[in-house]
Amino acid sequence: MESFTEDHSKALLAKEWLVKVDSQTSTPYLFKFSSSSVDLTACILVTDTKTAWAEVLTSNQFARRWRMCNKLSISPLPDTDEESWRDRHLTLLGCAHSLGGFLELTLELEKPTLGDLALELNCNNWKWRWEPTFLGPKVSAEIISKHLIMPLISVNHLAFSSSDVLGDLVPGDLEKATDKVGRTARRTVDTHLRNALSKPRVATTIRRMTAMFNFLPELPVIITDAGTPDLRAPTADKISSPKITARYSEHKPHNYDMDPLKEPTPPKMPQQEDSATESESEGAAPKQRTVLASPTPSQLRVSGRPPSASLSKDASPALPGRSRSRTEAPVSESDSSLVRPNKKLKYPEGSDNDDSEEERKRRAAAIKSGAAAKRGTRQPLKRGGKRF
Repeated sequence: MESFTEDHSKALLAKEWLVKVDSQTSTPYLFKFSSSSVDLTACILVTDTKTAWAEVLTSNQFARRWRMCNKLSISPLPDTDEESWRDRHLTLLGCAHSLGGFLELTLELEKPTLGDLALELNCNNWKWRWEPTFLGPKVSAEIISKHLIMPLISVNHLAFSSSDVLGDLVPGDLEKATDKVGRTARRTVDTHLRNALSKPRVATTIRRMTAMFNFLPELPVIITDAGTPDLRAPTADKISSPKITARYSEHKPHNYDMDPLKEPTPPKMPQQEDSATESESEGAAPKQRTVLASPTPSQLRVSGRPPSASLSKDASPALPGRSRSRTEAPVSESDSSLVRPNKKLKYPEGSDNDDSEEERKRRAAAIKSGAAAKRGTRQPLKRGGKRF
């Protein structure tokens, strides 16, 4: 079999559609047939309005197919008789694929052996079998649009735009009207389709026919005047629904430029008890927190504690609840009265001032010499820097 080409499609443009219904599946099939008496070839186009199939037979393939379907002898005839035999039978097949002859044929679907579809046509004393192949979705859509859909739209436009009934026109007048519509459609296809399908009577008639054909319960009405609806967008002053207004106010953007900037208020800190360094007199100045100064080495010697122990005890970290935002005054000689006094050591009763002074000197000398280390845990001595 030869391939179906654009030349075969153009040869079928001038052919009429033939319709046959399969008795078993009730599926309608549309046929277009074309043959050539020059090279004795035959071409068929078949569609069910969804898919398209086609088959092209050469002269030898046509003769072999006819003999196979009618169980004739395959032995070739002489050259002159064989060519005339093929021409006669091809002419007979062409007559059968005409509007009048196609009604005399019966269609039966068979199992395909060569193509994708097998259609057997039966007449009184002969048979014929077509086995076309699927053309593919893209070619099928193009074939159906060019050979069926576009011509039907144009004829529909002619039927609704003409004041006369097309069935009552004589063939000559109908040909003139058809040619006029066809020339207009051929020049501007876009304008033709818009005029053919945008008229209310045509559009609503096709709509009702589509609904009727697909078993819709409610059929749309056919109108002659569509009117012009109001296509203006609604404005804010026309919104009267309270729900819509409330929703609009909720989502209204906030104007931050109109509000003055407000400084953030600091968080309130918990109230702490006043330290011993604050003045407790009623007429004193406002309370002011001061930094506790570390004891000097002379005070450490008086108290009898090692420097490291005194520093480690007094240099405890500040409580987390205390705020450091208060004014911290530097330590000076004038503020020595504000420094927390060290706890005085308790001396044994009965000793006087002279004894206590000698005891302090003795302890200081013991600390320097290291003799007092036996009385407690040895503490590191604070030594001066190296001398060079």
